[in-house]
Amino acid sequence: MDNPILEIQDATVWRGETRALKDFSLVLREGESVAILGPNGAGKSTLLKVLTGELRPEWGSGAICRLFGEDLWSLEDLRHKIGVVMPEEVARFHPEEIAEDAVLSSLRGAYGKTRWMKFSKTEKERAAEAMELMGITALAKREFGALSSGERRRFLIARSLVHQPEVLVLDEPSTALDFAAAMQLTATLCKLLEAGKTLLLVTHHPGEIPPGINRAVLLKDGGVFADGDKKSVLTSGNLTDLYQVGLRVKWSAGWCDVKPG
Repeated sequence: MDNPILEIQDATVWRGETRALKDFSLVLREGESVAILGPNGAGKSTLLKVLTGELRPEWGSGAICRLFGEDLWSLEDLRHKIGVVMPEEVARFHPEEIAEDAVLSSLRGAYGKTRWMKFSKTEKERAAEAMELMGITALAKREFGALSSGERRRFLIARSLVHQPEVLVLDEPSTALDFAAAMQLTATLCKLLEAGKTLLLVTHHPGEIPPGINRAVLLKDGGVFADGDKKSVLTSGNLTDLYQVGLRVKWSAGWCDVKPG
């Protein structure tokens, strides 16, 4: 857990004319699963774009930004090192696409329609392994539009895993899921952690952070508000200050339960 995935120090990141991150410093390391929380506008999506190479910090002033130890990087290389799952990806698949195509097409940087693509035996095996890990093998021949919202989300995760990335990033994974689907997704995250996957979970909800994630980072106003062991970070005081509403935290078997305080 010594090698940094992301090493950013004293960096400023702009999105258009908006300074989204200011004097920002954070280190994320291989083998360490982390939850990142914060209100809207805190800088979460900007941090993800830095992590995936889509945005770079402002040059000068001694700022540092390294991905996997490199100051310069290839977006193609990063796509194989970092798997990203975003809820809006669901809309990129036609309802009549075969579900397993969502996984296989990732190997060609496409979305569905694999019937004109050729895949090696190894690639097909990797796709099958990813679907088996997600518990969706039996759904592989279903139409994507016939799947439940939770099942679609699991196919998106399998799609990211097919590249065997060093870290899996999940951006607000429970968005638009009903209660049952959200519970199934949480069980899926626990399964990934048990399988030794490195997760970076971006969420609004402390209650969906699995016990296997031990570190939490709170973002506020484009900076790091708190960072450390999740029990020392996810406190009633910190979350009340972060979200500007009275909150009360209780812990049970590694799960964080947050209620109005």
